[in-house]
Amino acid sequence: MRNFADVKKIVVKVGTSTVTYPTGKLNLSRLEKLARVLSDIKNEGRDVVLVTSGAVASGLGRLGLTKNHKTTQEKQALAAIGQGILMQIYEKLFGEYGVVVAQVLLTKDVVDEEKKMLNVKNTFEQLFKFGAIPIVNENDVVAIEELEFGDNDTLSAYVATIIGADLLIILSDIDGLYSCDPRLNKDAELIKEVFEIDSYIESIAGGAGSLNSTGGMQTKIEAAKIAMQNKIPMVIANGENPSVLRDILAGKDVGTLFICKEVYQRGSEVKR
Repeated sequence: MRNFADVKKIVVKVGTSTVTYPTGKLNLSRLEKLARVLSDIKNEGRDVVLVTSGAVASGLGRLGLTKNHKTTQEKQALAAIGQGILMQIYEKLFGEYGVVVAQVLLTKDVVDEEKKMLNVKNTFEQLFKFGAIPIVNENDVVAIEELEFGDNDTLSAYVATIIGADLLIILSDIDGLYSCDPRLNKDAELIKEVFEIDSYIESIAGGAGSLNSTGGMQTKIEAAKIAMQNKIPMVIANGENPSVLRDILAGKDVGTLFICKEVYQRGSEVKR
């Protein structure tokens, strides 16, 4: 049983494949639907955080460049150009529903240093009091190897941990975790629930020695590890239609749920 009707704090992560077309240009229609759904969820009295990719894609689009311009220096410069564009779009879309948004750019040292993490936590809490939706991305311009989260899947899990989220939702271009790559094997089966990240789960997600990499799933498993260690349920679902967020909160059997048994059993008891 899934019981998310009463969750208060939600972190939603959208990847580049969700916010852009295959051309690399931003998918404005999907972003508009995302803003509408998240605004409505916030209006219910929930605290919402959006972790978003798309800054580099926005920079590429503005400059008319191809996706091949991706050295470290180019990506950092493109992110510097694109981050403002991306926030301008979110500001406009959320503003249409009367929702204030706030830009939060992070580097990994915020989780490595207790004082910085506390400052970030306090900022999130104040933004919630202001009724704002924090929009989070990695600070690519200043991020070096020692300060990188590495990907926004991991970033979203850390954000969920910092704010004490009740649920983390990662929207991707795949329906969830499969027994093998569904693009290569028609017999692949969607795994509905994962209670432990063991060697089998890591292998089918593209871990070391795996022949069944599902493309980007390994970073999501790393995010699941962080979430589960902090007793935060996490769902991976297809973000093609942002209304899937409503289905998840309604407890529908959508995507793959990662949840430690203790939290799962406690939720089942509450629902009964």
